[in-house]
Amino acid sequence: MNIRLATENDLPIIVDIYNSTVPSRMVTADTTPVTIESRLAWFHEHNPDNRPIWVVEEGGNALGWLSFSFFYNRPAYNSTAEVSIYIAEEYQGKGIGKKLLAKAIHESPKLGITTILGFIFGHNEPSLQLFLKFNFEKWGYLPKIAVLDGREKDLVILGLRVV
Repeated sequence: MNIRLATENDLPIIVDIYNSTVPSRMVTADTTPVTIESRLAWFHEHNPDNRPIWVVEEGGNALGWLSFSFFYNRPAYNSTAEVSIYIAEEYQGKGIGKKLLAKAIHESPKLGITTILGFIFGHNEPSLQLFLKFNFEKWGYLPKIAVLDGREKDLVILGLRVV
């Protein structure tokens, strides 16, 4: 298993993996699939020096990806990043999220990141448990902030100081 920087050539598989999570209503607030074109600007906002996107692959197949995003997009928050992890459905529950999150924590200081945030739906127990295993703490709780298929869902904000 190899974790590497994403290239623009990875965007179709990044979008495919992302879109495969939409129907589950577990990991994204998007309710319909996104397009490659709609994610181009998002992709180019990521800089390998401070807000990378990593792809995890095995045997040339992408299994999942992780991105760091700017939090609140104000200079005072530059050392804080939101982390997002998406794993292809057939590879979920196989430890790939653990490998990606471990790399994110390890690499954060080199990227100038001192605080990592995860925004996770309250009903997404697997992701909540993953982050808690890495010593993230519950820093916020936003009840009934999202509506998915007519049902209100909570958002949990988990945080970790890495320096």
